[in-house]
Amino acid sequence: MTQTVLETDRLILRQPDLSDFEPLCELMGDETVTRFIGGVQDPAQVWRSLCGIVGHWELRGYGFFSVIEKETGTWLGRVGPWYPHGWPQPEIGWSLNRHSWGRGYASEAGAACMDYVFDRLGWRDVVHLIDSDNIPSQRVAERLGSRNLGRRVEVAGFPGMEVDIWGQDAAGWRARPQS
Repeated sequence: MTQTVLETDRLILRQPDLSDFEPLCELMGDETVTRFIGGVQDPAQVWRSLCGIVGHWELRGYGFFSVIEKETGTWLGRVGPWYPHGWPQPEIGWSLNRHSWGRGYASEAGAACMDYVFDRLGWRDVVHLIDSDNIPSQRVAERLGSRNLGRRVEVAGFPGMEVDIWGQDAAGWRARPQS
């Protein structure tokens, strides 16, 4: 299977592999990072999660990318298109490790993924499932041109966890001001 790789000025987005397990364990072991994405996971849960992400690529032909900083080769997190069972529709999500926060990486990787889903996968629209208290993630969505669509859903697989649906359509993405 051909590997999908996206590049930005500062980042490489590549399909996940076994080398991502330890840094993913670090990300998923951080209470602050995981507060809005289901909570801390132990290594056994992270292993199953990583296998699910790799399997998502196999089954759907797309999935979360591992985000790598070009300059250092450091694994920063996962960003990308995701459509697990029970989701309201395909989304682009992001989870980056704490030491990379505030540097614009989520927006940069998210923009590359928006281009990818609209231009290469042919999606008509995209959503982001964001907790109403997760202001930093809401700001990333806004920088991408998405808005709160005024709908809430319970996250499949996480009983009692409700999120707001943010999103936009392909026409809105293509019409956005370029910076």
